[in-house]
Amino acid sequence: MILLGALSLVFLSCASDSDADDTRVHIVTSVSPITSILEQIAGDRVALKGVVPEGVNSHTYEPAPSVVRLISDADLIVLNGLQLEDQLLRLAEANRSQHTVVLLLGEEALRPDQWVFDFSFPETDGKPNPHLWTDPILALSYARTITRELVALDPANTTYFTANLDAFRVRIEALDRAIVEAVATIPEGQRRLLTYHDSWPYFAHRYGFEVIGAVQPSDFSDPSPREVAGLIRQVSEADIPAVFGSEVFPSDVLETIADESGAIFISELRDDDLPGEQGDSDHSYFGLMVANMRLMIPALGGNAQAFDGFDVSSIFDGESTAEYSLHLGLPNENLHDSYVQVGGIADWIR
Repeated sequence: MILLGALSLVFLSCASDSDADDTRVHIVTSVSPITSILEQIAGDRVALKGVVPEGVNSHTYEPAPSVVRLISDADLIVLNGLQLEDQLLRLAEANRSQHTVVLLLGEEALRPDQWVFDFSFPETDGKPNPHLWTDPILALSYARTITRELVALDPANTTYFTANLDAFRVRIEALDRAIVEAVATIPEGQRRLLTYHDSWPYFAHRYGFEVIGAVQPSDFSDPSPREVAGLIRQVSEADIPAVFGSEVFPSDVLETIADESGAIFISELRDDDLPGEQGDSDHSYFGLMVANMRLMIPALGGNAQAFDGFDVSSIFDGESTAEYSLHLGLPNENLHDSYVQVGGIADWIR
């Protein structure tokens, strides 16, 4: 705790003149989908910085010392909550100013009796699955909570924030309808998900999928050949058409399962790594979801025509000043290699 306080003093003394002159509300967020949702509502009226670099495991992300200054300067810290960013939350609680609000979106979106426990997030560990944003309607709940806090902090921009929320709601409802339409084209017996990480239970519940397992459980243990063989048998017997991995967290295990079972291996599914680069039209929450649907739906035997022409760009007027993917001096290869692990497959498969 003393170290964190000392770090606060060091980084506060390094604040730039431009930061000091910026009178906008200063906001720190964690993962990029949350940064994007907040960006859609706040537009150019806030100073917004996301601190969890895209492509990093948010569950085990260790904030760099540079994050301390951002936290100490923040008016609002927005986290997913549900124990997704425990280390970042502890850092925020230790270094925020007295007036700083810490907003945990997941706790506000769902009651405890609505939490999902599953393969990667067993109830015995006491940590619910925190990936609510893959369900667009829960992402809308996040946006409503964010709007409430923005209005409280900056009432002069109430009309702007609420107008953006209305536009966000319309786009979310269109996304929800497109997903329902696309999922209906998948044969019912093929609406099953085997993924590299348990990011899709709330999505699955809304749209009628069965999550049969995940390769990356909570303990990150390595799978044994026997466990892998058992999963290959399950995939083959269930005639699952595709399994889903990630470029960010490559999985030789999933690729082997696909090769041996006859399933297609899709390696690009994302949960918190937005497509493209900052400034690209598809670098948004909407771009994330549509990119995933264009991969998932056809691989499972449906078609994704419902997303043709879907607008994934920002809904607000003006130029965004949000900052994403702050590596904050940490080497990319260290961020990546520390977290690419799989294991314990058989323990998490029904």
